Amino acid sequence: MTFTVAMYDKSYAHIAPKLAALGLDIKIATFGKDSLYDFDGRKVPPSEAEIDYMWLTSHLNADGFRDPAFELCLASRSIKVLQTFNAGLDHPFYKKLVAKGTRVCNSSAQGIAIAEYTLAQVLAVLHPIELQRDLQKRREWRGTPFREISQTRWLIIGFGPIGQAIAKRVKAFEAGVDVIRRSAMPSPDVDRMGTAADLPAFLHEADVVVLACPLTEETRGMAGQAFFAGLKQGAILVNIARGGLVDDGALLTALDNGRLSSAILDVFHEEPLPASNPLWGHPGVRLTSHTSFAGSGGRARWDALFLDNITRFAKGEPLALEVDPNQI
Repeated sequence: MTFTVAMYDKSYAHIAPKLAALGLDIKIATFGKDSLYDFDGRKVPPSEAEIDYMWLTSHLNADGFRDPAFELCLASRSIKVLQTFNAGLDHPFYKKLVAKGTRVCNSSAQGIAIAEYTLAQVLAVLHPIELQRDLQKRREWRGTPFREISQTRWLIIGFGPIGQAIAKRVKAFEAGVDVIRRSAMPSPDVDRMGTAADLPAFLHEADVVVLACPLTEETRGMAGQAFFAGLKQGAILVNIARGGLVDDGALLTALDNGRLSSAILDVFHEEPLPASNPLWGHPGVRLTSHTSFAGSGGRARWDALFLDNITRFAKGEPLALEVDPNQI
């Protein structure tokens, strides 16, 4: 049986040689900015297209064509499986697509990059790197004590591919690692695993709290006044998940009263973050422009995940990273 595999035209130009080398019985349909499918030179409107496997890549974001591509998918007659470059599936598009019967696979390709980003940012808080550079510039010989990661306890909220990648690297520093997730499960990189009921106890002992969970109706605004009141004094917060998890007013209050020593933020309620937002200028905030995923190895991992999954699909095997539709 021949399967129809669809993707953005730039994605196909990028992956075509590797895809051909797999020798799968597939035919390719590309789409471009005209929002029509191209079946070997024959243009087809989405309402007439039946797609077995759709691959959405970060090329769409780079070209500013993500939202039109989402609309094309929703307008398609049918899509059996969609594999996306997103790790989080909180965009309303995914719920609408699942309601039409499409199976959705998300991405783990960002995990390594986001884990490295997290470690780099926390190290920059614990280690006086900027002071050391300033002392060098002034040619001043002076000791600069620092806090070791090995002397900290981390709480990672959410344990998907990103949370797992962070835990693995934090554990290599010999720090304590606790995790909150939907259901407890053992992991060699975790000292304690708990569910939402355990959050207050875990919060109180954490030196570093990392938000790595999906944005859902249950998690929206979870980091609010009660959350920050339950933190260990002087804790560090890292949010590499979604801005909607955090009540910004409660966050600023926690920074001002010292409950939080630092907040490392890569995601926000509104993106791009308006220049008038007080987070930009707060001395306790380290702020980046939703760029934690932008590591040098991401694209290769996106490609590898697609090539593995399309092979699984063609052979009728279970797909990697298929998401339970009830969790979208």
